[in-house]
Amino acid sequence: MKHISTNIRVPIEKDNPSIERIEQRCIKCGQCANICKGFVGVAKHFRLSKTGNKAICVNCGQCLKVCPMDAIVGVNEYTSVKQEIANPNKIVVVSLAPSVRVALGDEFGFKRGQFVEGKTVALLKKLGFDYVLDTNFAADLTICEEASELVKRINKGKMMFTSCCPAWIKFAEIFYPEILPDISTCKSPISMQGAIIKTYFAKERGIDPQKIVNVTITPCVAKKFEIDRPEFDSAGKFWRRKIRDNDYIITTAELAQWAKEENINFRALKNENFDSLLGQASGAGVIFGNTGGVMEAALRTAYSLITGQDPMGLVLDFKAIRGLSDTKEATVKIGDKTIRVAAVYGLASTRKLLEKIRQGQKYDFVEIMACPGGCIGGGGQPKHIGEEQQTQQARIDSLYKRDKSLAVRAAHKNPEIIQLYDKFLTTPNSKLAAKLLHTSFIDRSGDLSVEQNKETKVKKIKYRCKVCGEIFEVEPGQEPVCPVCKMKGDKLERI
Repeated sequence: MKHISTNIRVPIEKDNPSIERIEQRCIKCGQCANICKGFVGVAKHFRLSKTGNKAICVNCGQCLKVCPMDAIVGVNEYTSVKQEIANPNKIVVVSLAPSVRVALGDEFGFKRGQFVEGKTVALLKKLGFDYVLDTNFAADLTICEEASELVKRINKGKMMFTSCCPAWIKFAEIFYPEILPDISTCKSPISMQGAIIKTYFAKERGIDPQKIVNVTITPCVAKKFEIDRPEFDSAGKFWRRKIRDNDYIITTAELAQWAKEENINFRALKNENFDSLLGQASGAGVIFGNTGGVMEAALRTAYSLITGQDPMGLVLDFKAIRGLSDTKEATVKIGDKTIRVAAVYGLASTRKLLEKIRQGQKYDFVEIMACPGGCIGGGGQPKHIGEEQQTQQARIDSLYKRDKSLAVRAAHKNPEIIQLYDKFLTTPNSKLAAKLLHTSFIDRSGDLSVEQNKETKVKKIKYRCKVCGEIFEVEPGQEPVCPVCKMKGDKLERI
């Protein structure tokens, strides 16, 4: 399709998995172009004449959030999920992301930011899901893996970026491929949850994994892109069958629409609890939805790994990286280590930080989120044009309040996480954990120029085997396996 100028509106491809445009509603007001050029930092950094008239999109959905005519909308998946639920041969499992429970109430007359977890669980059960699980569990799992990786990198004098935001990952793959080795190899919580549901959960519940339909409710339209990444089929590799880790993403706004279509009185629902096994979470998992929350959660567990003690004081309530400032920097002392950190949201602000790093600024740990305030401001959340900042702050406060109220506030203290490692994964960053919970990234910089893409070969990724010392290369997106001793995962070092 022929796109019009990015000065007028953002170009959207027909096969975009996250967003679509309803052409007859578009008034060409320029709001989508402004947010993408400004806050998102994408539209003014590519030219349609160079890309062969192909849109460059990181799937964040912020253009959707500012469209006054609802001309840009999220791609609907809940109608397909309804059909899956109606199929008696399917077991439909749903998981709930942290930010949804402080935003869904907006659509049903609750005070902004009100914590409606219990009612949301009740809603999902009423809609017919067979199991209702908590993505906060997988956020805890992500932290156990990520904190272990962080400590290893710090001990080697290397920095690490977070990896849970799919829009940020795609942005880095397109515009800054040289930093891909510095990004945590951890999958996002929903991708870890998907792999665990179709392996460990399936085994424990005695379910054929091929009968499982895995659905996640998220604040994020970029997750619709993420689950289609070809490398996210870890459960399939585990079982040696054709199985995707995740099948559908439904956003907060979609879930509200579905509930209204079914004439469900959300306010009248009585609170219900998550199902067991993947339904318990710590406060660390809760704050994943906030800017700075992933970093704070990881530092709590890193503190225990470094000192052997429970997290306390500054690390347990790291206020220096909380709040709605788009860039927050701090240092934290853990044992004999002084760790310099930064938490950033908005990809235009991320560009500024990356330029500082290019010029020599040093950090040990950097959290990046694409959306304002973090996931609480995701493209799939209810819209509040002109009142976004107040709404975001209310959601942030609600998640921190929930974290503060819980007895377990560190991910590695979650009893269900401990059970998962004892019965299945053994230890963080184990061989099986590497296979199911970690990933690699793709250099997409060729998307910016058709000619460059034609002329430039894809750069291979180089690894060294820690066991036999062999150095070898693999194509981006290909699983690295030592050609000599067949080692994988944490037995290999990217160089």
